[in-house]
Amino acid sequence: MAVRESYAVAASGQWVDEEDGVRRPAGEVHAWERGRNQTVCGLALSRSQLVRFPHVVWSDALPESGGAADRVQRVCRRCASVAGRRGTDARPAWRRTDPRP
Repeated sequence: MAVRESYAVAASGQWVDEEDGVRRPAGEVHAWERGRNQTVCGLALSRSQLVRFPHVVWSDALPESGGAADRVQRVCRRCASVAGRRGTDARPAWRRTDPRP
């Protein structure tokens, strides 16, 4: 499963990086497609009080990437299953090892 670059990040919190002054996601992160008012898992951005980060790519918000994920505490499992996740807790692709005739 490949990570789509069209997914941006919506998060429950934010912080500003002191080195470059750019907003970064914090707390719980969700995958979000630009131009939509909901996350990939179906949460409404306004009702859930999620902050949009159109400049942060989904793959950079994963804690194992080390990109913009310094203060990310939780990644939405439903969004990760759709947008892709590579890391220690990612499940291997389903594969039939001994098919019946």
